[in-house]
Amino acid sequence: MRIVIGSLNETKINAVKKVFPEAEIIADSIPSNVSAQPIGDEETELGAINRAKNAHHFHQNSVCIGLEGGVMLHRGELLLCNWGALVTADGKTYTASGARIKLPNNFKNKIEQGLELSEIMDNYIKKKHIRHHEGAIGIFTNGRMLRMDMFSHVVTLLRGQMEYWSK
Repeated sequence: MRIVIGSLNETKINAVKKVFPEAEIIADSIPSNVSAQPIGDEETELGAINRAKNAHHFHQNSVCIGLEGGVMLHRGELLLCNWGALVTADGKTYTASGARIKLPNNFKNKIEQGLELSEIMDNYIKKKHIRHHEGAIGIFTNGRMLRMDMFSHVVTLLRGQMEYWSK
């Protein structure tokens, strides 16, 4: 099986490799066609769907996966959210969402000012490019769940749906 992941981000690529160890994995820079910092389930899910469908446009005989991290408001608090989409070679689309975790209260104003979570996190922990490593989830779970694990969870849900519905 050939799988195209619509991202060059190592955490997303490694998540797909973990769930599909037998597959040929190709990473491609695919646009999400949503904000650089998706806000809310709808926009974050749409970004994942767009990545998967846009990848499918260029790689029609492949299974294509889009993964998108975002933030959402829930009861006045800012949470981390993430979505994934899988488009089969014949064009069927499956979606799934994963873990959510509360972010610090002062992040909400920064998001509203237009900053991306990755920028906020890099400044918050005084480290660069955590989106390519442990991610916010890794910081706020004390390393018990990393960004790759979070996306692996979503990719596992996508694979399970694809396998079930293709029976």
